[in-house]
Amino acid sequence: MSIQIKSNCKWVGKIDWELRKFHGEEFSTHKGSSYNAFLIRDEKTVLIDTVWSPFDKEFVKNLKKEIPLEKIDFIVINHGEVDHSGALPELMRHIPNTPIYCSANCVKSLRGQYHQDWNYHVVKTGERLSLGSKELIFIEAPMLHWPDSMFTYLTGDNILFSNDAFGQHLASERLYNDRIDQGELYQEALKYYANILTLYSPAVTKKIKELKALNLPIDMICPSHGVIWRKEPLQIVEHYLKWADNYAEDQITVAYDTMWDGTRQMAEIIVKGIVNAVPETTVKLYNLARMDKTDLMTEIFKSKAVLIGSATVNNGMLRDVAAVLEEMRGLKFKHKKAAAFGCYGWSGEAVKLISSRLDEAGFEVVNEGLRQKWAPEGETAERCFEFGQAFAAGLN
Repeated sequence: MSIQIKSNCKWVGKIDWELRKFHGEEFSTHKGSSYNAFLIRDEKTVLIDTVWSPFDKEFVKNLKKEIPLEKIDFIVINHGEVDHSGALPELMRHIPNTPIYCSANCVKSLRGQYHQDWNYHVVKTGERLSLGSKELIFIEAPMLHWPDSMFTYLTGDNILFSNDAFGQHLASERLYNDRIDQGELYQEALKYYANILTLYSPAVTKKIKELKALNLPIDMICPSHGVIWRKEPLQIVEHYLKWADNYAEDQITVAYDTMWDGTRQMAEIIVKGIVNAVPETTVKLYNLARMDKTDLMTEIFKSKAVLIGSATVNNGMLRDVAAVLEEMRGLKFKHKKAAAFGCYGWSGEAVKLISSRLDEAGFEVVNEGLRQKWAPEGETAERCFEFGQAFAAGLN
């Protein structure tokens, strides 16, 4: 299937309705995704990106229906990760000498993954490739989100092929941003940013400023995943600037794991204390062992503060809590406050360990945390309530 998006440009990608995990098992894709590739036909013909390798033969078969493969003059690979380049080996079996335009780091990526010395042409920011009446302009975008990433801009049609920037993991036969539910679109766009690009927020801000300085008219933004931005396409660019600027809503997220319900009881009472102190603030409570981790990172990204709780086991914290803290460390959230809590029976090390890990992850740990021996009741329940109140009150 192909879809005409401009008079001389077609979408030739793949909608993956069944995808539920991405980046191995790391990223949840409840609503599928797409691998967007584009065929531009002018005096010269260029293919921009391919699709993930499980669909390589289907991709090449469909591409043959659009054009004799030997009529493809150039291939542009904006990013070497396999969800973009996976069909390249199958395609190059048919047209092995076709020039591949990409960044220097992308050459390393493609060689490292496919072990092929194809006809690589390294490009840098500002370099142009003539297609006849129009040109491609290349814009390197390192760490958005790999070192090899770049954008490609098509003059005349004013299309920015933005690779992993401005995308969403969202399968839809309605290819454009103005044809789908806006709440769903922005929820998936935010989740995508929170889990893939948060770590690189300084690079996001810098690259957008550089892009604006180029003064390129942009009528359409075509990311590698999800829908194409054709109606007011720069709206997603402005959202990225906002998300990159230490983003936080008026939200507190409380996440815990528990063995015999003591820590769960603590969490629920702490939440009551928070709500009592700041009734206008959104408070969300999750058992993180049962919560999708990608969705949890999205909620933490949205929050101005988090509380993490765990029972103590084997002189440490529960393993799902440790895994979540490692993910939080890797994403490098900025300007968020935090504290720890937990229930124990005889040793109680978890709270101190969580506090230390939160500090390592870049959170401002506002107190020493709350350790509760056995399940809360009476006076100890009141301590949990007051802990929640004090935590919330101290955020202002």
